[in-house]
This record gives sequence, structure tokens and C-alpha cells, in this order.
Amino acid sequence: MKKIINDPSHIVEEMLEGMVKSYSTLIRRVEDTRVVAKTAEHSQVGLVSGGGSGHEPAHAGFVGDGMLSAAVLGDVFTSPTPDQIEAAIKAVDHGQGVLLIVKNYTGDILNFEMAKDMAEMEDIAVEIVVVDDDIAVEDSTYTAGKRGVAGTVLVHKILGDAARNGATLTELKELGEAVVAATKTIGVALRAATVPEVGKPGFELKEDEIEFGVGIHGEPGYRREKLQASRQLAEEMVDKLVAAYDDKPTEIGVLVNGMGGTPLMEQFVFINDVLNLLADHGINVTFHKVGNYMTSIDMQGLSLTFIDLNNTAWLEALNTDVTTISW
Repeated sequence: MKKIINDPSHIVEEMLEGMVKSYSTLIRRVEDTRVVAKTAEHSQVGLVSGGGSGHEPAHAGFVGDGMLSAAVLGDVFTSPTPDQIEAAIKAVDHGQGVLLIVKNYTGDILNFEMAKDMAEMEDIAVEIVVVDDDIAVEDSTYTAGKRGVAGTVLVHKILGDAARNGATLTELKELGEAVVAATKTIGVALRAATVPEVGKPGFELKEDEIEFGVGIHGEPGYRREKLQASRQLAEEMVDKLVAAYDDKPTEIGVLVNGMGGTPLMEQFVFINDVLNLLADHGINVTFHKVGNYMTSIDMQGLSLTFIDLNNTAWLEALNTDVTTISW
């Protein structure tokens, strides 16, 4: 294992300290917690997300004006604890309530729901939106039902814009559920991630193998194949995403997300293929973004997300300026 680290057991703490010191004008650390909150306070519904570390820049990279109010960091690929999540809720509550945006993993669901109950006992109004955008498999190692993956970042962006513009907690929950329903993601892996404290890849792929549908923690996908050209990968992933909608969308947003070990050169080759294929499908792409937004440490691979953007307000929300580290 070759990594630029000190003690693997201290990696999350040292990463957190380095992040906050590097961007102290944008984010702050809530004392005695692993909570990153925005430095600029605004009177609005608080938006909190989070999960295991190892997915950077998600989620702390999206804390700031126009996106998240706070993010909670767990250990690598491990949910943050309920008391940490409750600390985040308290840090961003300004009397209008707090919305939790949670990826659909069993540990995250249990701990965020427990934190919600704890906060409500202190008279803080809390709601939850669960993101389950991964269409690859229905159940996997970490979850019951579809997993929450890179589409979560688009939920952060659209809800963050609405919260900044004064949406209520009830309105944000309804909006979040609608955005989640319109968002679909599928991934592919070329090489597994190496968790620092484990020291070896989470699964093995031969040099000429890929795996379709792999999860962001290295959970199994739905099929292994021989390595294919970008165009062939794009064909399978585009076709599966289009078929996942009950009605074929006519206007969509596209997010190509690197898993941590894939060069931007390859990501741009891939999105070029995706955009050409969507043109062949007669689907108009009104928003697109390429880069590392929800990674899996150093996994080599990428994910493709579609969001149905027939709602022009969502498109406007995706295009508004924000003040964060990583959008």
C-alpha cells in the first residue's frame, strides 16, 4: 500500500484538520466534533448531510452558502454516530428546523434517524430525505434497497438553493423527495479502493476486467466483463439509465463522477461518448458536470448520473453560484 499518510488510524482526524485550516474562510469545525459547518451564518432551514469518510470531496466539500449548512464525518466507509449528527443539527438550527440529506445505507439511516429523534426531544424540528439514486442493484452489502451515491450531490445543490431562497422545512422535504425520484446513477469499477487501515484492495479485478454496478464502498455490482472501450461502457450505462425512467426524459442533467483514481482525461473521453449517445437518443442535455464529487478513496472507475430536468426551476438551481470548496 502506497499512500501519503501518517498513522492510518488518525487519517480522518488529520484530513479534517487540514481541510479546515486550508479553507478557514469558508468552513469551521464545531468544537469537539467531526462536524464541518459553514462560517457564514444565515437565517434559513439548516441542511445537514454526511457519512463515512473516503468519499471526498463529499460531503464537507459542499458546505457553504447555497449548499450544505454542515457535514458530519464518520470513520472511513462508516456512518457518523448519532451524537455527532445531533451536534451538527444543533450547530445549524436557527429556529426554522433542519433537513437531513442521507444516503440509503443501513448504518446511515439508523444513526441519522436516531439523531433526529434526539434533536426533536430538544424541540428542534427535523426532517429526513433519503437518497437512493443507484439503479445498479436493489440490495447490497451495506443496505436494504437502492444505494445512495453521486446523485446525492445534485440533491445538495438544488435543495441548497431552495433553502437559501427561504423554502420551509416541509417544502424542502417535498422538493428533496421529488429530486431523488428524478435522479438515477450507475457506476463501473476498473480497480478497487484500498482502505488505509486494511492495507489492501477491497476486491480483486484482473488486469483485463471491469465490474458494472459496483458501489462506492466496493459493494458488488451486477456483472464482470472484459475491459471495454469508453464508447461501449457508455452505451451500457446510458441505456440502463434511460430505461430506468418510466417515461423517457426529454431534458436531462448529466454528472460524470470520478471514483478517485480516474484521470480527468478519461472522464472527458467518457462524457464525450455519453453526450453523443444521448444526442442519438434524442435527449437534450441542459446541464452537465465532470469531475470528482463522490469518490471511493482511490478506486479506479466512474459513475454516471442523470437527472430529469423538465422542471426549469431545478435547472436554474443547478446553475446558481455557491461558495463551497468543491462545487
